[in-house]
Amino acid sequence: MDRIILKALQEARAGKRPTALATDLKSGEQALIARGSASGSLALDKIALEAALEAIRDDRSSTIDWQGRRIFIQVFNPPLRMMVVGAVHIAQALVPMASLAGYAVTVIDPRRAFATDLRFPGVELTHAWPDDALALLHPDRRTAVVTLTHDPKIDDPALVAALRAECFYIGALGSTRTHAKRLERLREHGFRDADFARIHGPIGLAIGAKSPAEIAVSILAQITEVLHAKEIAAKGKRPAQEKAKEKA
Repeated sequence: MDRIILKALQEARAGKRPTALATDLKSGEQALIARGSASGSLALDKIALEAALEAIRDDRSSTIDWQGRRIFIQVFNPPLRMMVVGAVHIAQALVPMASLAGYAVTVIDPRRAFATDLRFPGVELTHAWPDDALALLHPDRRTAVVTLTHDPKIDDPALVAALRAECFYIGALGSTRTHAKRLERLREHGFRDADFARIHGPIGLAIGAKSPAEIAVSILAQITEVLHAKEIAAKGKRPAQEKAKEKA
């Protein structure tokens, strides 16, 4: 590997930036794709660059045929992130599950009595208000934001920040009635129905969850479904809840 490309790749990974390395399997020429552009000895056209960017979005390395050449696109994405707003009982169950699923988890709660190392050992905690915390964390399309407090003073600022970002998943705990009131408050911030479609509320898959652990399972399951929605659609598979509705 070219030293310049190697250094750029190391810097991208250290900075946790989504990156891909394209390699011509015959000539060995390479290009590094980061921040939407490519650099290196392998000159990619618009079609090949889009294929590389799609591989980054799908988080899947792949081999493509391009101009009679075989190009291997190796993806180097940072871990998926989950930002959990509210250090409540559900969060205590959800955080370890999400960590096992490969998420880098941050728990956000200005209430210091809730967000403690004792309740969340080994987890990144922040006591900043959610809007300030998210401004520093920069949620992106590899980020899930989950709000769990039921307190508008804490949940609403987080939802506003998440809606203004490119989070692949936004979920909010609360009943259908609570969610309706939440949406009315968010309208005051200029959001509309198209924005609200991004919020999963009530949060989680409808599996009859009752305990904090069961609710955590339903939340992580829904996040997983949303994460892989494109792949599911491509294979012609329908989400489990749709099939359940047809049987009912």
